[in-house]
Formats: sequence, C-alpha cells, structure tokens
Amino acid sequence: MDLSVVLPTLNGRDRLVTSLDALAEYAPDAEVIVVNGPSADGTTGMVRERDDVDVLVEISDRNLNVARNAGIEVASGDVVALLRYDLSVEPSWLAALEDAIDDADVVTGPLHQTLRNGMTTESLEENTIAGREVTYFNGGNVAFRRTIIDALDGFDEYLQTGGARDAAHRIASLDRTVAWAPEMCVRREFEADGGISERDWGWKYRALTYRLVKNYGLRPAAIERTAKHAISDGVEAAFGVLKGDVTPSGWVGTGRDVITGIATGTSDGMVARARDRSRSRNPHGCSTRADRAVARYDWR
Repeated sequence: MDLSVVLPTLNGRDRLVTSLDALAEYAPDAEVIVVNGPSADGTTGMVRERDDVDVLVEISDRNLNVARNAGIEVASGDVVALLRYDLSVEPSWLAALEDAIDDADVVTGPLHQTLRNGMTTESLEENTIAGREVTYFNGGNVAFRRTIIDALDGFDEYLQTGGARDAAHRIASLDRTVAWAPEMCVRREFEADGGISERDWGWKYRALTYRLVKNYGLRPAAIERTAKHAISDGVEAAFGVLKGDVTPSGWVGTGRDVITGIATGTSDGMVARARDRSRSRNPHGCSTRADRAVARYDWR
C-alpha cells in the first residue's frame, strides 16, 4: 500500500504539531500533505521547518472541502487518507487501515476523546434512504482507494458543512463499500473546553436539503428526512424557551433561518442535480477548478 495522508488545517499550529508527531512515529513511510487555510499563527513556518512533511499547500479559501480537494490533487498514493489537524493516530491505526483496505473501497474508524468524566468513542452509523444503504464515515479519519476518490471527483465545494455525509451518499450510489475498522482509531489530545458553540442553523438545513435533493431528487424520502430534522430541532428549541435558555425572539429567528436554509438548499440542490447527472453527483469537485493553491512547497 502506497499511502498519502492529507491534513487540512486552519490556525491550528500547536495541535497540528501533535498530529504530525504521531504520524511520524506510527506511519513513518506515509506521504504527508498539509493544506494550510489562511492561517495567521505561524503554521507555514512550522511546517517548512519539519522534515517529515512532503508537501505544503497554501490556500486562501476557508472551506474545508476546498482544502480536502487541494490535498487530494497533489497526493500520489494509491490510498489517500484524510486526517483532522487536531487528531492523532494511535499505534494500531496503520495496521488496521492496511488490513481493512484490502476488502473495501473506503475505511473509517473511531475517535477517542478524553473528557473530564472519562472517554468518549464512536460507532458505525448507517441509514437507508430511498432504498439506498448509506454508510457514513468520519471525515477527519478516513482512507480512500485512489480509484474511488477519483470516481467521486473529490468533495463538493459548494458545501461549507456536511461534505463527508454528502460523499457517503455518493459512495453508496456507486455501489462501493465503506468498512468500519475499530482499531483504526485516532485520539483528540486536547480536552474539550465544554463551551457551547453557536450553531449556524441556516447552513445546517441548507447543506442537508442540498445533499438530499442533489443525490435523490425531490423524493418523499428526502422531504421526510428534512421534516424529521426540523421538527426535532424545533421541539428542542421550544423546550429551551420554556427553560429560559432561549428567548422567544431567538426561537423565531432560528425558525426563519431554518426555512431560508431549506429553500436555498432545495433550489441549489436541484440546480446541482441538473448540472451533473452522472452517478458522482459532484458539480463542484476537484476537476472544476485549478486555482485552489496560492502557493505549493513540494519536497518529494
């Protein structure tokens, strides 16, 4: 197996150092590609001083899927792995990947995260939509055979969130297999701060409806899935109002964002479905542009 590992990063210098150190120790023969979004924390200098990074790609776009595609473009391995900059591979990661990729097109594994009250982990997530069996994967810990990532034309750069879930739907449409390797695990070395981040409700539903409509059309299954999400989130927000955690005006504003996101995602999904009628369903993929990189340092 000829392995390339792509690490998109944005203002994550210290955590990236830990991730690169783990790769150097547990996957020393892998080709390592760092894709640096417009960072302002000295990431470029740190990476250029290391001798275990093969390629550094500088981009100006903050979109994660643009960064993923920029790394995929320059990767030379017949297996391409994507790793989050703040996750570190564990000792069993490489062997588990090598074993699983022999019988699968895509391999993913769990994230171990240390919290104050113990450790969390993940399990395999699957779903059936419009008769299609979809196996989701962790976009920060996944490896693809080169043939499948090329067939997908990378990730859909329209999406600011949900790019990995969109790719999972498209992998299912190509009848390719996603394997779960429990020993292909990564760890978050930095403890979560426990803070509550503001959720962009508009983009959540814009991305959800876009990928469902793009991949399945205006089918009842897509409409039903969107409605279930909206009802569930609406009820949760209503309870937040009753408990005093959310103001009534905030709840109304969230509802407005959800409706706008659904409308925009549906419209854009229909346009995307018309633009790319192939099974890859990716009108905003790797092959659509050649200007992602602002600078490239290749030490191979």
